Amino acid sequence: MNYEIPVLPLAVDLESKAVLRQLNLANKKLAELKGVAQTIPNEDILINTLTLQEAKDSSAVENIVTTHDEIYKAELDIKQYAISASTKEVINYSHALKRGFELVRNNKLLTNTMIKEIQRSLENNSAGFRTLPGTNLKDQFGAVVYTPPQEKMLIERQMQNLETFINDDSISDLDPLIKMAIVHHQFESIHPFYDGNGRTGRIINILYLVIKGLLDLPILYLSRYIIRNKSQYYHAIQAVRDRGEWETWVLFMLKGVESTADETIGLVKEISRLMIEYKHKMRSLPGRVYRHELLNNLFNHPYTKIEFIRADLDVNRITATKYLNILAEAKLVEKVKHGRTNYYLNMPLIRLLMNVSAGDVVAPDINIESISV
Repeated sequence: MNYEIPVLPLAVDLESKAVLRQLNLANKKLAELKGVAQTIPNEDILINTLTLQEAKDSSAVENIVTTHDEIYKAELDIKQYAISASTKEVINYSHALKRGFELVRNNKLLTNTMIKEIQRSLENNSAGFRTLPGTNLKDQFGAVVYTPPQEKMLIERQMQNLETFINDDSISDLDPLIKMAIVHHQFESIHPFYDGNGRTGRIINILYLVIKGLLDLPILYLSRYIIRNKSQYYHAIQAVRDRGEWETWVLFMLKGVESTADETIGLVKEISRLMIEYKHKMRSLPGRVYRHELLNNLFNHPYTKIEFIRADLDVNRITATKYLNILAEAKLVEKVKHGRTNYYLNMPLIRLLMNVSAGDVVAPDINIESISV
């Protein structure tokens, strides 16, 4: 059965008792996350660390798999280090998400021009919206499960309608979280690009929460929820197309927001606790090591190096080396040597981000021997 993409706003009543109940829970958790995020004084720490987490998991939804170790090594920007194609994809996602945030944070608008720029950062091409027919969505066995609109004019018209729905609240008084669920389904159904639709759609989710004031920073860690419930995610998307089951889809997304916000609250609290712990320990070290720029560096870059310290603290190489060696002797960072080059790893933060305690990862795979310097 062909799915006819509806013109927004929907002519469907989505404010059932079940939806409103779940909506209340999701909004409470989002408000708590927004408040907790303010306990980290340097916003770049959350943006950098959580954006990489989101990038890794969102890419994994598309079966683009890499490791934390590969991502952090890539962030060291070692020219001779051969970065895998999957790691490049994740880094591109992180850059696209940050670029999207730069575009929307001040004017609180998310236009099609911005969406195209986000996709361009993600895929490194300027193809824009699809202009040629032939795009189909297939299952793992190669069977076509959905055919998105094929005509250039129709895609552009539907994306214009979506842009209006995103930015003009006067056409619908639905709660922003319900609207986010609608926006995501509509975007994935239009499937406007040749490549990168899933990841672009998940970036739009985060940015939508920012432009509606539900979050100040793009830190909702939503892709891990989708990975854990991947079959349910795709089933719920298709159920709307096949049987018009919008309530099931909206409930799935609202539960995802609640669950993800709750996990992110815990993660942000742990990062805050760890930063306070490091601050106290650094103040007790000899050589007047403590500087808030140094503390920020250790949490901005789980893998850091002398060049990063020099840039962030505006110090010479000798001073930067002294600071890092004192921290290594105090076991606040782990010093890894390769040839004549040293790298410094914030292992407590790395383990926290890798979620070792939850059993998702056995241990960090840190092997810097393959890096040529």
